[in-house]
Amino acid sequence: MYHRLMIVVFVLATGASCLAQDGLVIRGAEKQDWQADAEKVYESACSALQREFHIVRPLRPHVTLIVGAHENGAYGDSKEIRLTKWDPFLFAQGVVFLAFDDLLPRTKVTEVAKRAVTWADSVVEVQKLRK
Repeated sequence: MYHRLMIVVFVLATGASCLAQDGLVIRGAEKQDWQADAEKVYESACSALQREFHIVRPLRPHVTLIVGAHENGAYGDSKEIRLTKWDPFLFAQGVVFLAFDDLLPRTKVTEVAKRAVTWADSVVEVQKLRK
């Protein structure tokens, strides 16, 4: 019985850690003590965005973190966050940026923009209706 319990605990713990790292890949400079912080910040940024916008499905954008880059930046096309050195605040901002990109893909942006223009054109002032 004890042996089975240990196997179940091991499987659950392994699965939970895999879920936490599902969307985050760390590349670049040698992975140092900030790697664990990066995983925590990634999870926290995703959770904060879910709470802020009442998103019920798990939000885990695919993100590649590169520390040791020549400049800081978040790149939507390659889903990369490049940092010259580890900075949790810049990383969290990059995760939020890329998560928004996942929530509203380019095709959806175009649809929403067309709808906005259509709605703007459909509004008529009451004074114009009287004439």
